[in-house]
Amino acid sequence: MAEFDYDLFTIGAGSGGVRASRMAAAFGARVAVAEDKRLGGTCVNVGCIPKKLLVYASHYGTDFADAEAYGWNVGPRTFDWARLIANKDREIARLNGVYQGILEKNGVEILNGTARVLDPNTVEIGGRRVTARYVLIATGSLPYVPPGEGCDLAITSNEIFGLAERPERILIVGGGYIAVEFAGILHGMGSHVTQVYRGKLFLRGFDRDVRSVLAEEMTKQGIDLRLGVQIVRIEKRGTALAVTLDDGGLLEVDQVLAATGRLPNTQGLGLEGAGVKLNASGAVLVDEYSCSSVPSIYAVGDVTDRINLTPVAIHEGAAVATTLFGGTPVKPDHTDVPSAVFSHPNVGTVGLTEDEAREKYGDVVIFRTRFRPLRHTLTGRGETTMMKLVVDRATDRVVGLHMVGPDAGEIVQGFAVAVKCKATKAQFDATIGIHPTAAEELVTMRDPLPPAELVGGE
Repeated sequence: MAEFDYDLFTIGAGSGGVRASRMAAAFGARVAVAEDKRLGGTCVNVGCIPKKLLVYASHYGTDFADAEAYGWNVGPRTFDWARLIANKDREIARLNGVYQGILEKNGVEILNGTARVLDPNTVEIGGRRVTARYVLIATGSLPYVPPGEGCDLAITSNEIFGLAERPERILIVGGGYIAVEFAGILHGMGSHVTQVYRGKLFLRGFDRDVRSVLAEEMTKQGIDLRLGVQIVRIEKRGTALAVTLDDGGLLEVDQVLAATGRLPNTQGLGLEGAGVKLNASGAVLVDEYSCSSVPSIYAVGDVTDRINLTPVAIHEGAAVATTLFGGTPVKPDHTDVPSAVFSHPNVGTVGLTEDEAREKYGDVVIFRTRFRPLRHTLTGRGETTMMKLVVDRATDRVVGLHMVGPDAGEIVQGFAVAVKCKATKAQFDATIGIHPTAAEELVTMRDPLPPAELVGGE
């Protein structure tokens, strides 16, 4: 008789949990996954996948307008929010089935319900107690809405994907990637968008040039961007919401979207009772192998609050499965992780910001360009693209690469390989560009910025 019911019991069937579970099962482990919502986690259901579909939808308005400059006669245009949401829902349901198929094909048992850790090797789900040699926490994160008068009237990114109607007027509160992405999405669909953020510049942690250029481009598009401003209260006023700001402003909107951060989803899991240490925000504290303070309990993804990106969670989950059941201890690699913000325009970034590079290396060389994309020479649209390279002078290595502009995520994904491989500026210079493309600018910048133009500080 086996010592435990399972070799691995995973709580949470998001990207990280699914990857760890199916790989562990492929290694021969007996695996079960508990999920109290839909398979696929935040990314598939209320995160990156549906959001990217809405991003695609939001670009068609300007695409139709731009087409006329290229000789296309485009007739009257209308937008059907309900049809978009129904089509999105159908695709998400398909993906839920894909995730179920992946788990079942690999012999992973799927348990529907809320799981709770009772001790280092025991989990309770639906009144049933099971034991496992290892427990993996992969429960992700949840939207955080700060306390305040009337803040319960706000929606979060979880609810916006299911709205029956597109809000004509919306206030977006926050300065992270979710806030700027939905500002662009809804503005592109025809909503009047106001975004407020308490700080002087949004996207904290990104390169300052990226932040300032994106703010400028969003303002040029007509998004009402209010920085250094906070909400005082939200009040119901008929079918609308009246929002008072601390600068004396009063807004009347149809919806308020609170995009004010996310917190690790550990509440009610019983982790502390089992001896698992959490930080002040509730994140599971883990070592370099994703092991918690309890040797039999591991954690991956947003619940650890390391780098909260779906591909990182997948990478961490694979490393845990290989470590526990593949015979080879593997540490997840969190260096030079590329990321994108699907704002209007897009942001792509990999490596260090200018300020981070200066702190780490001291003497750095900055290359930066800003130009109007070829596409807009006919449309007359004022949108610009910015590209930036951060180079360590001592080694000539490109230690940071940043872009604001169309397809930034696609372009930076390719260049991330070069940064990961520690490519030098000389190697960038020796690479022949593809003409005419925007990406060629990253291998044709030759003149560094003079000291007077360098950006420093917050």
